[in-house]
Amino acid sequence: MDKTYPSADAAVADLRDGITLMSGGFGLCGNPENLIQAIHRKGVRDIDLVSNNCGVDGVGLGILLEAGQVRSITASYVGENKTFEKLYLSGKLKVTLVPQGTLAERIRAGGAGIGGFYTPTGYGTPIAEGKEVREIGGRWYVLEAPLKADFAIVKAWKGDTHGNLVFRRTANNFNQAMATAAKVTIAEVEELVPAGALDPDHVHTPGIYVQRIILGERYAKPIEFRTVRSA
Repeated sequence: MDKTYPSADAAVADLRDGITLMSGGFGLCGNPENLIQAIHRKGVRDIDLVSNNCGVDGVGLGILLEAGQVRSITASYVGENKTFEKLYLSGKLKVTLVPQGTLAERIRAGGAGIGGFYTPTGYGTPIAEGKEVREIGGRWYVLEAPLKADFAIVKAWKGDTHGNLVFRRTANNFNQAMATAAKVTIAEVEELVPAGALDPDHVHTPGIYVQRIILGERYAKPIEFRTVRSA
């Protein structure tokens, strides 16, 4: 039952080229910083990435992008990364844009074993092209498929040796859903405690969804834009 690994590098040792990888985070908040760095060091290539966004230049998932390790990305926001723009316009990166709520629900559906769901978001736009549409209660809906992955890397505030996770505020974002939607979920935490130390009522992700857990180190927790009041 002890799912701890000694390091991020050990936890990603079996990742291979061509995997589908989910990575938690929203912008740079809640990024699995140590696991991203370990994947970069391992040199895994042709990654089909599922994430809300792809970080910024040289930060977060932007590290993998700049190293040419990402083949495609399914995301809802791509506006802060010049490298992303260059790769996409040159045809070196396949991009699938998904409305943010739809992306979150597709991931949740993947983890819950739901075969698909209907949403009005995107009806009558290019998002709906090639998809089944249906009128329900006088309103048109688009059928969306679930998203699943070979591996998911997530970042939590606290976890125990059995893989139970507690997220802190907005760092929860996509992490919680992604932890359920992969064959193998690898979590990094700021604080690792013995099994039984967490209040069960405070656990966001039960350990049954987590196969590996590490204690993260040296979190930079970068901020994309810092806005302060004038003196």
